[in-house]
Amino acid sequence: MLKQRIITALVLLALLVGTLCVAPDWPFAAFGLVLIAAAAWEWGRLNTAKAFSPALAVVLAAAGVAAFALGWDRAAPAALWWSASVLWTLGGAWVLRAGVSAWSSHPAPLRWLLGVGLLALAWLAIVNARAVGVNYLLSICCVVWMADIAAYFGGRAWGRRKLAPAISPGKSWEGVWSGMIGVLVLAGVWLAIDRSFQFDSPSLFTHLRTRLGVPGMVLVVLFLVALSVVGDLFESLVKRSAGVKESSNLLPGHGGVLDRFDALLPVLPVALAFASL
Repeated sequence: MLKQRIITALVLLALLVGTLCVAPDWPFAAFGLVLIAAAAWEWGRLNTAKAFSPALAVVLAAAGVAAFALGWDRAAPAALWWSASVLWTLGGAWVLRAGVSAWSSHPAPLRWLLGVGLLALAWLAIVNARAVGVNYLLSICCVVWMADIAAYFGGRAWGRRKLAPAISPGKSWEGVWSGMIGVLVLAGVWLAIDRSFQFDSPSLFTHLRTRLGVPGMVLVVLFLVALSVVGDLFESLVKRSAGVKESSNLLPGHGGVLDRFDALLPVLPVALAFASL
C-alpha cells in the first residue's frame, strides 16, 4: 500500500510540475480538467448514477471547453466566485446540519447538477489562479494542505472534542484550531518570502494584505480554513450516505480524486472572490 501511495504521488507530482512549468496555460488546464472530470464520474457513482456517471464527466468537460470559448479561463466574472462563496457558506452549513440521512432524500438529478456545478467552479478557479501566477496558485493550495497537516498532528496530540462524529469521527475541534494556527504561521512566512524574493506573482496572502490589511487577511485566511473543513466534511457525508469509505480507486493507494481534492473545492473559488476585492 505504501509503495502504491508513493508511486501514485510521484506520478501526479511529475504531471503537475510539468504542466505548471510550461509557458502556455492550456496543458495545466487540460490536466486539471481530466482530474475534475474523473471527480465528476466519482460523484455520479456516489449519488446513484453509476450508469450515468460517464455522462457527468462529459458534461463537465464540455463546460470546460465552453469556458475557454468565452475567455473565462483567464478572467472569469467575479460574480461567479461570490456566488460560489454564498453557495458553499450557506448551502454547506445547511447540508451538514441536516446530516447524512437527509442527503439521499434530495432528488438525484439535483444532486448530480450540484456536484457538476461545484466541480466546474473549482476547475475554473484553479485555471484562473494559474493565469495569475504559479506562486499565487500554490499559496491557495497550501492553505488547504497546511490546514490538513496541522489539523492531523494537532488532533492526534490534543483532540478531545469531536467536530462531527456522525460524519467524520476522526475530526476534532482541537484539530481545526491547530489547522488555523498552522495556516496563519504559513501566511506570515509566505509574506516574508514574497518581500525577499521576486516570483511570477504575489501570493494570495500578499494580495489579501494589500487589499484588506493584516486584520482583513487574517480573517479571510481563517474563513478559508473553515471552508476547507466544510469541503472535507461534505464529501465525507456524501460517502457515508452512499455507504462507501472512498470515492473510488482511481488513484492507487490514495482512493479517489474527490478524496484528495474535496477540501480544495470551496477554498479555490472563495479565495478568488476575496482576492477580487
